[in-house]
Amino acid sequence: MKNFELSVLDLAPVKQGSTIQQALHESMDLAQFVENLGYTRYWLAEHHNFEGIASSATSVLIGYIASGTQKIRVGSGGVMLPNHSSLVIAEQFGTLETLYPGRIDLGVGRAPGTDGYTAKALGRNPMTINEQFPRQIVELQRYFSSKNSDALVRAIPGEGCDIPIYILGSSTDSAWLAADLGLPYAFAAHFAPEMMESAFKIYHEHYQPSEKFPKPYTIACVNGMAADTDEEAERISSTLYITFLNLIRNVREPYSPPVDDMDTIWNPAEKAHLLQKLKYSFKGSKGSVQQQMTDFQERFQVDELMVASHIFDHEARKKSYEIIREAADALNQK
Repeated sequence: MKNFELSVLDLAPVKQGSTIQQALHESMDLAQFVENLGYTRYWLAEHHNFEGIASSATSVLIGYIASGTQKIRVGSGGVMLPNHSSLVIAEQFGTLETLYPGRIDLGVGRAPGTDGYTAKALGRNPMTINEQFPRQIVELQRYFSSKNSDALVRAIPGEGCDIPIYILGSSTDSAWLAADLGLPYAFAAHFAPEMMESAFKIYHEHYQPSEKFPKPYTIACVNGMAADTDEEAERISSTLYITFLNLIRNVREPYSPPVDDMDTIWNPAEKAHLLQKLKYSFKGSKGSVQQQMTDFQERFQVDELMVASHIFDHEARKKSYEIIREAADALNQK
């Protein structure tokens, strides 16, 4: 079984009875905690118009997290590139890389990260996304290149910065793009598991080596809810279930505390749908999580697992990442 790196995806969750400021402070505390555990990178996801998510100004939050950590890589998982000007993103991440050299990642996706009304407010044109997104990635590469110094438009800071670009996807479309451009590929298995196997197959079979990335590199983002016992892990997982159930029901509210019985909240159809969408969730005690990791890695052979933990209690969330780290270490030492 292939060894793998272990990383974190954070949405800066805002919880019921708490504040946005507290959510951001907890993100910093979590980043410092997982850095000490040896996690590889800490990514923040761009979302808009959700009361339960405080990571909308992703570049700003990356700077905040990087300022309070020492060695862990910090980046976007991702910046939804069609929401922005390529030049502005190049300048923002160029500034971050200048302040925190060798520690900044730029993960980019094409989805809006929000609803249709907010996407319109962001200035997106849905008719041009599939053309715009690949073009913007090429623009970013040009702005970051030292060879762009004679251009009429330059990214300063940004020009000459060694900022790796990662393509994010939840379908096969971005797999083709990442393979064609010779860039690392991160798949959102934590909410869109259906096409991951096909996407990885396309990516590996059609990968075109690039100067920075001569070999393909795959990241799978999964959910992770670990605890001392399987029963406690199941209970704290109810926050994740309620969060996704609210998305289905178009309920926008801060994260909910865990409940003892989800069957009092969802109906059988909702339960079946959500459990399928969340099938790649490492959940349980250390032994259970380790077995789930083994089964996953034997099938997909990814280079890196990125774990999103939708857990209400902050200390329980930290403990979950500690248990997941221990489970991964046990596998990688075999």
